[in-house]
Amino acid sequence: MMLNFFDNIHITWREILDIAVVTFIFYRGLMLIRGTRAASVLHGFLLLIIVYYVSGEFGLNTLHWLLTNFLGSIFLVIIILFQADIRKALSSVGAGGFFRSRRRESVNEAAINECILAVFQMARAKIGALIVFERRVPLGDWIERGVELGARPSRELLGTIFFPDTPLHDGAVIIQGDTVAAAGCILPLIAGVTLDASLGTRHRAALGITEETDALAVVVSEERGVVSVAQGGKLVSPVDELTLKNMLWNLSAKRT
Repeated sequence: MMLNFFDNIHITWREILDIAVVTFIFYRGLMLIRGTRAASVLHGFLLLIIVYYVSGEFGLNTLHWLLTNFLGSIFLVIIILFQADIRKALSSVGAGGFFRSRRRESVNEAAINECILAVFQMARAKIGALIVFERRVPLGDWIERGVELGARPSRELLGTIFFPDTPLHDGAVIIQGDTVAAAGCILPLIAGVTLDASLGTRHRAALGITEETDALAVVVSEERGVVSVAQGGKLVSPVDELTLKNMLWNLSAKRT
């Protein structure tokens, strides 16, 4: 009987290709939203779809009617709720991250150590700073808005950039691989989120850029001398030297 069952299955190469392409797109789509707000909310949408079909089967007419109207406008709801995540995913697609894995230049040990030394040197002196580390999503748009440098990271360079009243101290430094790509960069501020009163514009910019991209941002508070790290639109504060070093090493490992 089992042999007869398989004999009755006729799948052409086109159907196999169709299934393979759909599976690949679905898988890569999940990879793109992994770690974003969309990933956690996706579970809620799936639950609503299950409840929708169950309510239809069991004759729960009012619930079924409500879900029918809601799910009818689901695509509009998704676009409104996840504008930042959609931009992030499309940026990754445009950068080639959807169809293939790109090897990008990693942050080496010397660059990481110099950045850490600079960050905590500025923290002790209560010099405000914002350093953004590019990952897979390119930050070219924000680099172009700043002053392009193309220099190796060093505590002297970073300390000079963020020294009070210098021309570039108010903007962000963006690091690509082991290169300071630009300084004085103007970043998007996070909106619609209530932050602690002690957090300033640099923290909002760090949350904004990490919400829109997969970058990691290090912030030094000018008022308190506290080091914070933003990633995925979330802030970790305070951060010590060992924790920051581990986070930057993880960043380097995940760039490939």
